[in-house]
Amino acid sequence: MKPRRLFVTAFDKDRLDEVIALAREIGEHDPQDLNDLAEELARAKVVESAKIPADVVTLNAQVVLRDLDRDVEKHYRLVLPAEADIASGALSVLAPVGTAILGYREGDVVEWRVPSGIRHLRIEKVLYQPEAAGHYQV
Repeated sequence: MKPRRLFVTAFDKDRLDEVIALAREIGEHDPQDLNDLAEELARAKVVESAKIPADVVTLNAQVVLRDLDRDVEKHYRLVLPAEADIASGALSVLAPVGTAILGYREGDVVEWRVPSGIRHLRIEKVLYQPEAAGHYQV
């Protein structure tokens, strides 16, 4: 599967670069997960918050994902690691699935390595995106 174009806001990229640097310094996250996120950020098109398409998954976006391998649908909010609580649907951007969906759009199918193997996820719907709602510093 060829990589699709992904987008990230300049605000999110700055925050995520800081998260990666701090996590590397502290050493509490899997180095491969940090490398994966850094690679995704490096290939993303960086745009101003006001110009990001409304169907792109950004930090604090609420999304509906479909696991195509298991035909299961789940709702998540993509968050920074400190806010993560998978029981309530708050998915860390440093988790493999969180990194996988960042910057992709509704309808995109993402193939990503997770601890249990390769997952195929489709972004069914972006229910809420802070930037689309005019919340640029969330």
